[in-house]
Amino acid sequence: MKFRADEIASVIQAEIENYQSQIDVREVGRVLEVGDGIARVYGLSGVMAGEMVEFPGGIIGLAFNLEENSVGVIILGDFLKITEGDEVKSTGKLLSVPVGDAVIGRVVDPLGNPLDGKGPIITSERRDVETMAPGVAERQPVKQPLQTGIKAIDSMTPIGRGQRELIIGDRKTGKTAIGIDAIINQKNSGVKCFYVAVGQKESTVAGTIEVLRATGAMDYTTVIIASASDPAPLQYVAPYAGTSMAEYFMYKGEHTLIVYDDLSKQASAYRQLSLLMRRPPGREAYPGDVFYAHSRLLERSAKLSDALGGGSLTSLPIIETLEGEVSAYIPTNVISITDGQIYLQPDLFFSGIRPAMNVGVSVSRVGGSAQIKAMRKVAGGLRLDLAAFRELEAFAQLGTDLDPATQSRLDRGYRMVEILKQGQYEPLDVIDQVLIIFAGTRGFLDKVPVKEVSQWEKQFLTFMRDQKPEIRHKIEETQDLDEATMAAITSAIGEFNAQYTNKGAAATARV
Repeated sequence: MKFRADEIASVIQAEIENYQSQIDVREVGRVLEVGDGIARVYGLSGVMAGEMVEFPGGIIGLAFNLEENSVGVIILGDFLKITEGDEVKSTGKLLSVPVGDAVIGRVVDPLGNPLDGKGPIITSERRDVETMAPGVAERQPVKQPLQTGIKAIDSMTPIGRGQRELIIGDRKTGKTAIGIDAIINQKNSGVKCFYVAVGQKESTVAGTIEVLRATGAMDYTTVIIASASDPAPLQYVAPYAGTSMAEYFMYKGEHTLIVYDDLSKQASAYRQLSLLMRRPPGREAYPGDVFYAHSRLLERSAKLSDALGGGSLTSLPIIETLEGEVSAYIPTNVISITDGQIYLQPDLFFSGIRPAMNVGVSVSRVGGSAQIKAMRKVAGGLRLDLAAFRELEAFAQLGTDLDPATQSRLDRGYRMVEILKQGQYEPLDVIDQVLIIFAGTRGFLDKVPVKEVSQWEKQFLTFMRDQKPEIRHKIEETQDLDEATMAAITSAIGEFNAQYTNKGAAATARV
């Protein structure tokens, strides 16, 4: 077989013409040991803290511990597919998630991968999971209300846009319900919502998503899931990923709401990772920087200054207590970071008072500045009145004879408690809340039997909507209650009471 020199020359010439000088330079290491969601890697001497590394099969890890001879990596995926001796590549990038309108209405994992079967999330924009919180000069005071639609909260512990209000209580006391109600109530308000489920049962989260779909809330909500069956690294990262998705809109001048359900599970996941990484344990075996883990997360919630567009990120972190132990490590940490707390009490819940909010312990550090003027006028003394009622009620249980003035205060207290009861997933418009609280605090329900208060409220609000729309429109326009409006509401209540009494009498006559 003969070689033709001209053929060889033409091949060499073509190769020289198409030659591209590319040197593939990247730092690689080897897995020393792997298990329980973490890996110890040798050889990545130049890796940064928080940098993404890549394992075979495209599994992502996060540099967590930078030690003298090795790097501790938390694995954000199936660690069972990684074996000792596998090659690990550094990427030179920090962990980021997809952001933008493409994530709205979707159910995703903490890395931004879709879980709802609606195809890939197509967006060119990404945002780092860990970013610096806005500084003092970049913020403005919280003064714009964020209505939850829950009478007890909007009247006594109001939440403003940019606030961090903790929801705290034992398991099964209605913590998630408050967060979901707040999301449902943002319909038509332009607020984009994010629900981060950490360490929850998948069946529970599926039920929550179904409720959001049924109420039309999924149109403006993103659900980020790191369920109880997911590895601890994903549960730890989930709240930061959700915050990054929400921050994108905040920096565009829009308003967002994020519910972390719940941060106790995230703290447990972080404790697990830290102990596996041999970090020294502190109180309750949590690592020393667990406070920083939550503070750097919650400090990212803010109302930005007008120079930065005036956007806001409001957060409702949820913390689960054991046997009402508010003074445990994680609850006290998060209470000290947030701008107030809504404390839910089991005995109130089981006695039928829902939401089971303990008025004495619950507080909003923003106060009346996050309420419309009308609500401030009708609900100003409500917290103190209810706290005094609880004391009187305890006193009355001793069986002592009460004077008429004390008895009338007790009777009004029972009716106010009935007014503040509210069904799950039934948020109420703020104007309706003002009307019913006005009726209760001014004593217009004193002659209505306690068992009929709920029925009276429903019929009264329907009456105001159908027969007195001008009063509602005026409060909606001015957001205030002047003397004329109060007189109009008073006469409307008198008119309604006449009709309501007639209805009751007619029903009695028929029986």
